Order: sequence, then structure tokens, then C-alpha cells
Amino acid sequence: MIKDSKLFAVVLLCSCSSLAYEIVLIRIFSISLWYHFAFMIISIAMLGIGASGTLLSLYPKLKNLSNIGIYSLLLGSCISVSYICSNQIPFDPVKLSWSRMQILYIGIYYMVLSIPFFFAGLVVAAVFSSASKKAGLFYGADLVGAGIGSIGVLSLMFITAPDKVVFIISVIALSAAFIAGEKKLKFFSLSLIILIIFLLISHPSFINLKMSPYKGLQVALKYPGAEHLKTYFSPFARVDTLKSPAVRFAPGLSLRYLDAIPEQIGFSIDGGELNAITSSGDQKSLEFLRHLPSALPYEVANSHSRGFSEEKGNVLILDPRGGLQCLIAEYYGFPNTYKIEGNPLLINIIRSDFNEFSGGIYSQNTWTGFGRGWLKYNKRNFDIIDIPLMGATPSASFGVSEDYKLTVEAFKEYLYHLKPNGILSVNLFILPPPRMELRVVNTVITAMEELGIKDTRKNIAAIRSWGSICILIKKSSFSLDEIGAIKKFSERLRFDLIYYPGIKEEETNVYIRMPSNEYFTAFKNILNSGRKQFIDSYIFDVKPVRDENPFFHYYLKLKNIKAIYKIMGEKWQFFIEEGYILPLVFVQVLFLSLVLIFLPVFAKKHEDIHSESPHIPLSKRGGGRRFLPYFALLGTGFMFVEISLVQKMIFPLENPSYAVATVLTSILISSGIGSMLSYKIAIFRGRFIPLIISLLIVGYSMFIPYISAIISPYSISVKIFLLFFVLMPLGLFMGIPFPTGLKILGERDESLIPWAWAINGCLSVLAPILTIMIALSIGFKFVLWLGALAYVFAFVSLRGAIKA
Repeated sequence: MIKDSKLFAVVLLCSCSSLAYEIVLIRIFSISLWYHFAFMIISIAMLGIGASGTLLSLYPKLKNLSNIGIYSLLLGSCISVSYICSNQIPFDPVKLSWSRMQILYIGIYYMVLSIPFFFAGLVVAAVFSSASKKAGLFYGADLVGAGIGSIGVLSLMFITAPDKVVFIISVIALSAAFIAGEKKLKFFSLSLIILIIFLLISHPSFINLKMSPYKGLQVALKYPGAEHLKTYFSPFARVDTLKSPAVRFAPGLSLRYLDAIPEQIGFSIDGGELNAITSSGDQKSLEFLRHLPSALPYEVANSHSRGFSEEKGNVLILDPRGGLQCLIAEYYGFPNTYKIEGNPLLINIIRSDFNEFSGGIYSQNTWTGFGRGWLKYNKRNFDIIDIPLMGATPSASFGVSEDYKLTVEAFKEYLYHLKPNGILSVNLFILPPPRMELRVVNTVITAMEELGIKDTRKNIAAIRSWGSICILIKKSSFSLDEIGAIKKFSERLRFDLIYYPGIKEEETNVYIRMPSNEYFTAFKNILNSGRKQFIDSYIFDVKPVRDENPFFHYYLKLKNIKAIYKIMGEKWQFFIEEGYILPLVFVQVLFLSLVLIFLPVFAKKHEDIHSESPHIPLSKRGGGRRFLPYFALLGTGFMFVEISLVQKMIFPLENPSYAVATVLTSILISSGIGSMLSYKIAIFRGRFIPLIISLLIVGYSMFIPYISAIISPYSISVKIFLLFFVLMPLGLFMGIPFPTGLKILGERDESLIPWAWAINGCLSVLAPILTIMIALSIGFKFVLWLGALAYVFAFVSLRGAIKA
């Protein structure tokens, strides 16, 4: 018989390794495929955990605690093996448009990557089944271990690359096998640990992370003469620097510019987004800057008769990446340029390795984080706030990724910090048919109306080149001098006017002609009084977005799927890029989850399960099944709350990785403490706890914006510390209902515990996908309320099951 202390350590280490593996897989998916596939990992993890409960329901003998060491050994082994195998699966989302096999590969991904979580689930479920009276103690170990894993893996990714971190995580799980096992098992686990250490040191090619050949970095390196320079890692991003003919970062450059552009060093973020650092050594070669559409706000600003003094020439550039817009501001003589870059790794790379090459663009007046968060607690006002293009090439692969930079609340912040005659500039790639630019304009109009600006038609102007659009926004009306400067700039460089106050149609679509003048027509309609009718009838969803559902790049209208399919060249890849992989994955996961949940019902072996517990009266055995909906509701509610809180914390913490680490660590560790308290103190096992959780969730949904506002001025370390403790009361109570239910179920029918574990896990598989699908339409606050409702129903379900 294994001692409780050993079981506690084994559960803690296995949970730690499985959660760490889950987080490192999110980073791996972001690099190897695309960021918006990362949400699948949470579902994959919970699917494996749910499957473990189903297996134990069908084969009760596997619950024997003597198997714990073997399960831990298999967990440690499969973490490495599943990563290596998944690295060989030829899944690529780009191929979805012509290869139906890719759908099958998604299913194979699920199965291969869920295996380690399956064994982690076996460890925990076996312990729960054999020691249900101590469920609070061991569920606490499970949650605390997961919390340690979530923060520990980020620390590891500061030191080394994600593919190496996978093998370090394997060692942690194998340590659990060493603790739990007898001599033979100790020998095997130690041998595997030595083998993994050898692989880490020798680092053979088969463990290297494979990247989609269609990602920007891979494409750029295929050009003749291309050279990969260096790879940099952090928990937030992978940055690769390179030289390649594909790196020519001058978005929308006028066709009238015929000279060479300066030398550029390319870089990619997570292998996808290509950008460049431009050499600033030769002032003459920087003449090309005046031929970019993104130079328009500086031309207009310089057209003011009053000019700019040192005090007046303030420019703020949000996410300047390689610093092209910084060079433009300096070229036009603006003395005070402030830079807010969201990727701290990129700042460090340019400062350390390319400072002289770039002209020291980040040597002063540079901060990291969200620009709007920095603005909120800064008293400066600006002549220009510049939002540059994000990459060297256009991409529609955003779909379900959040963007807090382009919401109504964000634009209100930008407008508030403009000087009376200041200009907000937004630069976008042309990506027909129009949708991104229309949502920008619509969101800006909504922000201006909420600030009391009525006739917004006088406050917006836009031009386009062959490849990009520059939109200018002011709090005040554009003057005749400014309009004249816009027209002169466009005519000189052969850019086309889209809109300015008083524009006529014959002034548009002149130089770079399109078959239909759709940009002018769309801007005119969206800026007129019939805006609502235009938005409702437009083929894409271009409604304004808010912080509640910050999915700026999601434009699909379900009712227009057929029409959109035709417009986009009858290619299904577009729908995958735009986020419709969500329902595709949901259908697959729903089918697998239903199989896992109902398999014990139809299996003949389940008919004999009750023979395990002959001492339990037949009346109580049948009643045990009435508890199962309770565990389904807990799984749904817990994940609704957890995923929504992660999303809500992205803005105050200014980085998705920080948000994931902070929320998971706080919720899981505090839930673990709550679970252990319920084991020791009777009052914490009260059946009313789900109601308290429900009230707390509603309270948090209301006060999170105020909490965010209070902590925003502090440094990132202070914000993480404060939020950790702010979320702890909720987490403390959320850790209680599950072990309480297990204890009661164990008293009724201990044989049903694995099934309850399977149901809880399978509903936790569906909840993350549902969270995003619901939030796309109605926001994360509503998802939190649904989580609160799930806990109310859990309370009702528990009461009904106990009375039955």
C-alpha cells in the first residue's frame, strides 16, 4: 500500500508535468502552425483526461493503486514520444483548401497529443477511485501541481526553446514514477531520465520543431541567397532574423520611386509575421520614406502653417516592430517620438544586436506593453498617434485571435490623447473585398460618437496605394490646408483618394484602377446617415468591436456563407483562416466526447460494476448515477470561468502568456488550497458552495474592469502579484465542489467515480471551444454569467441527487 504522502507527491508531479506540457504545446502550435490553432490544446488535454475515466469505468481492475507508478512512467515517456510523433504528422491548415486528408490529420493530432493527458488522468482518477474519502487532499495535490506547472513552464521557456522544454517536462513525470515504483520501476524510470538528458544534450534533428512550409519565414528562406541569422526565444514569442530577397519592407511604396531602398534585416515572429529593420546610415537612401502611404500624417502635419516646435512635435507609434515608422517620424523632423512595442523580446534584440544598424531607434522613449494601457496613465497629448502595418505581407489568418488595439475603447483612448489638431493614423493592407478598413472606420465612428463628436464625416480621410491603405482620423474637422496636402501627396505619388470631406467620385479610382470603385462606395455608405442599413446588408460583419469580444478580425456572417464562398474564389481555406475551424473541431470533439461519456452505459462490463461494492444497498447504488450531471456542470462552469478570465486579463497584463500564467496559477493553486481545506474542515464541504461560487463569478464579471484600471499603472511584476491574490478568493471556492461531490458519490457508489471523472473531463473538452464561439457573438462577460449559471444548476443537481 502506497503511503498518502507518496500519493500526494505523485499526483502533484504528474499534474505539474501535464499542465506544463499543455502550455508548452500552445507555444509549439503558435510556431509550427498558427496562433489561432492553440486553443485546441486545452480540448486535447481534457479529452485525454476524460478518456482515462471511461477506461477505468470499463475495466475497474485498472484502478489498483499498484499501477500508479506504471501510469506515471507511461506519462513521462509519452510526453516526449507524443511530441516527436505529432511533429511528423503532415497537417497544415493551408492545405485544407485542397486536401480533405487534413481533416483526418486534425483527428490524429487529437489522439496522439491526448495520450500523455490520458495517463495523467489515469493517475488522478485511480487515486480518487481508491481514496474517495480523501478526495479533497488529492484533488488539492492535483490542482496545486497544475498551478506550479503553469508558472514553472514559463520560467523554463525564458531559458530554452519550447521543443527542449518538452523533454524537461518528461523528466518531471518520470520522477513521479521513481517515487511510486518498486526497484524495477525505479530502474526503468531512471534509465529513461538518463536517455532524455542524453537527447537534450545531443539534440538530434528529429526533436527539432517543424514549421509549416507556408509560413513567412520558411517561404523567405527558400529565395536564392537567403540566410538565416539567429533564433531568439521567450515565453511570448520566437523571433528569427534573416537576410533574404523576400525581405523588402516598404508597404505600398509608390510606383514613382525607382531607386533602391536601404539594406534591411528581416525578422519573423513565430515564423509567420515578416517585418524588417531598416539601415539608417545613409540619409539619402531614406528618401523612399517620403514615398510610402504611411508618410501621409507627417505630410499633413507639416502642412500646418504654425509648424512644430520641440514642445509641439510629439509622436506616438504603437507596435513599431522593426521601426520603419520611427524612421519616418525622424525623417520629417519630429523631435519627440515615443514608441510602445508589445513584444519585449524584439526590443531587446534590436537594442543588443542591431542598435547601430537601426540608428538606435529603441535607445530612448521606448516602453513595452499595450499602447492604450500606457496612454491611460500618461498625461501627454500627441500631434500624431501612428498605428503601423503589422507585417511585410497581408494575411487574413486572424479569425479567433484577440486584438485589444482596435476596439471602441482603444480608439476612445487614442482620440482623447490627441491634441486639438492632432492626427490618428491607421495603416492597413488592401485585402479585397473591403472588410478590415470598414470595421476600423465603423469602430472609430462609434468611438467618436461616444466622445460627443457628431458630424464624423468631416473628421476622416483615406488614401490607398497598390497594396495598402492609410486612414487619418481627427477630433476636429480637416481644414482646407490639410485636405489640400492630402490631395497633393496623392497626386504626386499616384496614390488614389478614397475619402476626404467633400470628395467627389470622379476624384477616386484614378491611378491604380480597380474594376469597381468599391472602396469609395463603401466609405461613402459607412460615413453617411444610412450606416446601419449598410452594415446590416453588407456581406461581411463589419460592426464595431469592443473589449468584451475583441475579435477584430472575425468578419463572417453565417447567413452569407454561400455568397462569401463565391466571392473568395470558392476556396474553403478562407473560412479556416477566418475562424471556422472552431465548429469543425467542435463537431469532432463532440462526437469523441459523447462516445467516451456513453460507452460505459452500453458496455456489457458496466453491468457488473456494482459487484465491486456489495456493501452498498441497491437503492443507493442506482441513485449514484443521479450525481453524474453535477460533474458535467462543474466541468463546464470551471472552464467557462477559467478561459474567460484568461481573456479578461490579457489587457491589464498586456500579454497573453502573462495572462495564461497568472490566471491558471492563481485559480489552480487557490483551488487546490480550497480542496485541501474541504478535506480538513467540514464547513468547506457545505452543499451551498456552488451558490457562493456563482455569486462570486457575477461579482468578478462586474468589477474586473475596475480592478484592471486600478492595477494598470503598476509594473508588470506588481500587476501579476496583485491579480494572483485578487483571483484567489474565487479559486479557493472553485476547488471545493468537485472533491465534495466525489466524497458523496464514493459513499453511494465508489465504482461510478471514474465515470464521473470522464464526464467532467469531456465537458471540459467542449467548454473552451464553446467559450470562444459564444464570446465571438456576445462577449466574455456573458460567458462568465453562463459559468455562474452552470454552478447554480450544479447546486440544484446536487440537492436533487442527495434527496433521491
